[in-house]
Amino acid sequence: MTLRTHARFVTLEGGEGAGKSTVLAALRGAFEQAGIQALYTREPGGTPLAEQIRGLMLDTHHEPAVAETELLLAFAARAQHVRTTILPALESGAWVVSDRFTDASYAYQGAGRGLDAQFIADLERRVVGIRPALTLLLDVPVEVGLQRMRGRGAADRIEGERNDFFERVRQGYRDRAASAAESERFEVIDASQTVDAVAAQAVARLQAQIARVLR
Repeated sequence: MTLRTHARFVTLEGGEGAGKSTVLAALRGAFEQAGIQALYTREPGGTPLAEQIRGLMLDTHHEPAVAETELLLAFAARAQHVRTTILPALESGAWVVSDRFTDASYAYQGAGRGLDAQFIADLERRVVGIRPALTLLLDVPVEVGLQRMRGRGAADRIEGERNDFFERVRQGYRDRAASAAESERFEVIDASQTVDAVAAQAVARLQAQIARVLR
């Protein structure tokens, strides 16, 4: 399968407590103001079956998944998500905004768990087949993000990881965004700024992508 970039596909990435929900609301407002139809979805999840797989990945009450199991569950959910939710929306002419996508596997299971990036790339090409044209990476220091998470309820299996795991995840995201092969589609946003400043930068980058597609 050929890995192709889709111009109307936008993803949000970042570690725990980065503020993706706030930015998603700002992007939704920008699309509505422009009169553009968009689908908003998330990973793991986005379909009934993929949401069940999400539960398996994040539930703290069953045996811990080894890194390879976690990765394959993520891609099983992603395959279902792409074919039953994302591609039909794109083919209908809508834009799609996903809270996390394949970059999360490179960051969490690759950098975080230590799995081989080439293995992840092979799965991306064989199982997923598409990539976003724009990825908004909300970058925040680990301690700041985890502080924001406190008080939100019980942590899931990944949220309960140690700080050094999240430091590796953050660095994995930053390295990917800086790489020659990926940097053009990334907009790295300092998510320790005010909510308004983060939202404004995200919306400005989205509007630039909309203008690029429509011209």
